[in-house]
Amino acid sequence: MAAESPPSPPVRFGIIGCANIARKVSRAILLSPNSTIVAVGSRSLEKAAAFASDNGFPESARAYGSYDAVLEDPEVDAVYVPLPTSLHLRWAVLAARKRKHLLLEKPVALNVGELDEILAECESSGVQYMDATMWMHHPRTAEMKAFLSDSQRFGQLKAVHSIFSYNSGPHFLKNDVRVKPDLDALGALGDTGWYCIRAILWAADYTLPKTVTALSSAEFNEAGVNLSCGASLIFHDGRIATFYCSFLSNLTMEISVLGENGYLRVHDFVIPFQENVGAFYACANTKFAELSIGIEPAPIEHLVRSDVPQEALMVEEFSSLVRKVKENGSEEIEKFWAVISRKTQLVVDAVKASIEKGFQPVEVVY
Repeated sequence: MAAESPPSPPVRFGIIGCANIARKVSRAILLSPNSTIVAVGSRSLEKAAAFASDNGFPESARAYGSYDAVLEDPEVDAVYVPLPTSLHLRWAVLAARKRKHLLLEKPVALNVGELDEILAECESSGVQYMDATMWMHHPRTAEMKAFLSDSQRFGQLKAVHSIFSYNSGPHFLKNDVRVKPDLDALGALGDTGWYCIRAILWAADYTLPKTVTALSSAEFNEAGVNLSCGASLIFHDGRIATFYCSFLSNLTMEISVLGENGYLRVHDFVIPFQENVGAFYACANTKFAELSIGIEPAPIEHLVRSDVPQEALMVEEFSSLVRKVKENGSEEIEKFWAVISRKTQLVVDAVKASIEKGFQPVEVVY
C-alpha cells in the first residue's frame, strides 16, 4: 500500500501594517488550518513587536520596522494589506512584484484605474488576489444564494435594498483614517458602501447595473469626505436596487431581496450577531390569509451554523487557492475574486461620479 502524501505546509502570511482590523484577520489566519503568520511590519519596530505579542503570534514570527522588510522576507508566501486605501496601490503592486499573493483590505483602491494597476501586476507576477470581504465566505451566504436561485421559491429577481451604517461618535468622526481625505478619501462610500454594493451585485449574479444615480441626501465633513450617501441602480432588464451607507446612523447591516415568488431578508450580513451562527429569513409564494388578518405561509427563519468565524473561512479559501498556484503554477489562479472586486469598484466609482455631477445618472461600463 502506497504511503499517504504528507500534508501541504501552511501558507505563510506577512502582515503589512498594524491597523485594528489586522487584529481580527491575524486571529483568522491563526484559526485557519492551512495558514500561519511568519512576519508583521510597521513603520515602527516597537509597534510591530508589540502587535505580534499582543495578538498571540507564533514565537518564530518576525517583527519588522518597515513594510519593505516583510516583502523582502523569503519565507513570506502571501501578504495581508490593511493599510489606508491611499496606500494600497503602492504596496499592493510592490507585494505582487515580490511574488507575494495578495489579500487586500477593502475598499481595495481609490478608483478602478488604481485597481487595474494592482490586478495587472498580480496577473503578470502570477499571484493570487482576493479582497477581504468576509461575509462572502460564511456558509450562510451560499444557503441564501441557493434560495435566490430557486425558480419555484424565489423566481426572477425584481429588487434589492441594502443598508450598512454605524455611528461611532465624535472621536471617530474627527480622528479615524476613514474620514481623512489623504488616507481614505472615499469615506463611508468606500467603507460601508462597498458592502452594500457587493451585496447588490451578489444578489444580481454580478450583473452590472446600466446606470447609477446618487441620492441628493449625501453628507460630508469639512474636509469633503463622504459621511453618508445612497444611490439607486437600474439594470438593463428593469431590475432596481437601492442602498444607504453611513457613519452617522445606528449600526444596521441589512439586505432585502425581492423576487416574483419569494423574499429574503438578513439583518446582520456584514458581521453575524453571533460568531457561530448566521440567520436569514425567507418566504415563498406568500399570500394574505383569510380576511387579510395575516399572511401565509409565514416567513421561515434559517439558522446556519459555522464552527469557525467567517474571516477564518476567508483565509482558508484564500490559502487553498495560494497552495494550488504554488503547486501547479499561475494557470491555477482563480480570477473570480478579481472580477467581482473590479465590478464592485466600478459601481463605487459611479456613485462618486454621480455625486460630483450633481446627482445625475452615470452609466456603468465594464
